[in-house]
Amino acid sequence: MIGAPVRRVEDWRFLTGSGRFVDDFAFPGMLHCALVRSPHPHARIRRIESPKELLVLTGRDMEQDGVGPMRAGWEIPAMVEPQRWALARESVRHVGEPVAAVFAETKDLAEDAAERVAVEYEPLPLIDGEACFRWTRGDAAAVDAAFAGAAHRVDIELVNNRLCGAAIETRGMIALGEGAGVTLYCATQTPHHIRSQVCAELGLPEIELRVVSPDMGGGFGYKGKHYPEETIVAWAARRLRRPVKWIATRQESFVSDTQGRDHRTRASLALDRDGRFLALRVRTQADLGAYVSTFGAAIAGPIYSALLAGLYRTPAIHAEVTGVFSNRVPTDAYRGAGRPEACYVLERLADKAARELGIDRAEIRRRNLVPKEAMPYRTPIGPTYDCGDFPRVFERALAVSRYEKFEQRRIEAKTRGRLRGIGLACYLESSGVAPSRLAGMMGARGGFYEAATVRVAPDASVTAYLGTHSHGQGHATTFAQILGESLGIPLEKISIVEGDTAAVPVGTGTFGSRSIAVGGSALHAACRKIILKGRKIAAHLLEASAEDIQFERGNFQVAGTDRAVTFGEVARAAYVPHDYPLASLEPGLDETAFYDPPNFAFSNGVHVCEVEVDPQTGAAALASYHAVDDIGTVINPMIVEGQVHGGLAQGIGQAIAERTVYEAGQFLSGSFMDYALPRAADLPAFFSETDETQPCTHNPLGAKGCGESGAIAAPAAVTSALLDALGVTGLDMPATPYRVWQAIMRK
Repeated sequence: MIGAPVRRVEDWRFLTGSGRFVDDFAFPGMLHCALVRSPHPHARIRRIESPKELLVLTGRDMEQDGVGPMRAGWEIPAMVEPQRWALARESVRHVGEPVAAVFAETKDLAEDAAERVAVEYEPLPLIDGEACFRWTRGDAAAVDAAFAGAAHRVDIELVNNRLCGAAIETRGMIALGEGAGVTLYCATQTPHHIRSQVCAELGLPEIELRVVSPDMGGGFGYKGKHYPEETIVAWAARRLRRPVKWIATRQESFVSDTQGRDHRTRASLALDRDGRFLALRVRTQADLGAYVSTFGAAIAGPIYSALLAGLYRTPAIHAEVTGVFSNRVPTDAYRGAGRPEACYVLERLADKAARELGIDRAEIRRRNLVPKEAMPYRTPIGPTYDCGDFPRVFERALAVSRYEKFEQRRIEAKTRGRLRGIGLACYLESSGVAPSRLAGMMGARGGFYEAATVRVAPDASVTAYLGTHSHGQGHATTFAQILGESLGIPLEKISIVEGDTAAVPVGTGTFGSRSIAVGGSALHAACRKIILKGRKIAAHLLEASAEDIQFERGNFQVAGTDRAVTFGEVARAAYVPHDYPLASLEPGLDETAFYDPPNFAFSNGVHVCEVEVDPQTGAAALASYHAVDDIGTVINPMIVEGQVHGGLAQGIGQAIAERTVYEAGQFLSGSFMDYALPRAADLPAFFSETDETQPCTHNPLGAKGCGESGAIAAPAAVTSALLDALGVTGLDMPATPYRVWQAIMRK
């Protein structure tokens, strides 16, 4: 079943309106919560007043109940971490920070009541570049020496624009206080992380908080982080002894959901006379916003900097990242999370170097790719790539995009009054967000393993419980394919359970393209245990030695004979132990496995984009987009293609449309009237192909991860094409028609 384009089994439920999202839940006696949020980017709270008939709770009420501060999930060495409370106590640091919680019988009443709460603020000066951390990687002395002797040097300054996640479903949650415990229904990618963090703040044993993440309309990384509202709602349900529900409005999402990117970078590349890379120096300032969010410091520091070698063999690299505070919404993971920023730096440098040295942009990349025979390849900045055939993928991308015939298409476009350009982007992704050992060395405050339990019922139906979470990735299908392949059973007899800390005691969640590479590997390991136990049961039934039992295609067979029992017969026998040797063989067929990989998995690929620009208006249209990706073993090619397409849409959105705009701490792009998402008309028909010749060498499935590839490569590929079309070296994202027109006018 692995490799088959099986249709997603979960889609029927969604298409018929049977999905269960947080806002679909209601409970007797439920109160609705509305939050009073700061209109100031930085201010001291002087006084909070409300009419006595309103049910209002503040940070002082939380303080009286002993609720502790929020803490980041990742601590960079020497990191400054401002104290952050779920409800602000002394001061606020960004527009939209929660100040008070108001409760009423309906959502409308709660929102009306929130408008009657009066908060007196004392405005404070804006924070401007206050340092949070400084993170360095690589050998500065080696880089300096290489630059001193280099034949060529290329310098560039870049801005990686700040983005909003903007999922279809806004964040929301419902908490039920049940005796000493609490159940929290929460749209989150990481139920177990949320349980740990909320319990730490409320002083609860983790066994007393159940977190359930049901169906979810998009996550994109930002729903995998801890937010104040989770603690507010859980605390209020316990205090008020009634269920409490909060669902964000779209405007709230803009001023409270973590945002992504926001890098300002100066980078320099040293090259020899033939255009081969000698050294790379990168200096980045990353805006973390008002507070250190869950993984905010890690993404800007360790994760981003680790990918600055890319697909290229650069002997010396040194990176310095400074994380700074501002009075903006905190930044954290957004699809790609550090990898798009690294890819953008490298590909913009490669393009500029090719232009300045008079070398074709494909050729300069070709000369610097890490060859297959160099694998495993240890980069000068830390990571070791276990495998990959970068030149093969590169040449395939050029072939399918007909790169060598591009000039003919450029000439034809010129006859129609259009400027046509072609762009390249070679990307590398550290997929899996693991292992725990490396994450711990870099400051993670939690583990990054995954857990899976496989339970076989007497009728041979199978239920798998995983610590991952599906919010569009098709886990009910792909995990079932892994189970079906491993155990030789049909998909219709398989169920997948995720997103419930009561059903799955531990887990890490879904983000960073880790579901198959880490969660799928845990599931594969649990299946191996099921087979080992099944061999013992089969040996008992067949009166043979367990060592002589072979398992293949759903049958347990005595080696070298035709004596066999089916998986179904073993399942029935597991629960009817009439004559079991109970001292050596327990009843039941239920196994759990953990998987913590020894290294990241390294997805990679090459994307080629073509654009056409109307020089009179600056309007750009994507003429074609070709993506060739090495994501290791493909479980379901149809789902992979959908994942690639989704990532491309988001990456293209960053390149041509999306950016947050702040002025004096005020958020000026806080609605879809002011924040432009890509539309169907902005996107071409995508060509997507995978190369499976280099499966990951250190997980049992050979999987590498695919969910973020499009978002990583597309910003660089689209920008590269626009630069080529315009014949310029500088253009900031998003390349709106006005910005493109300005670039044309400056020529």
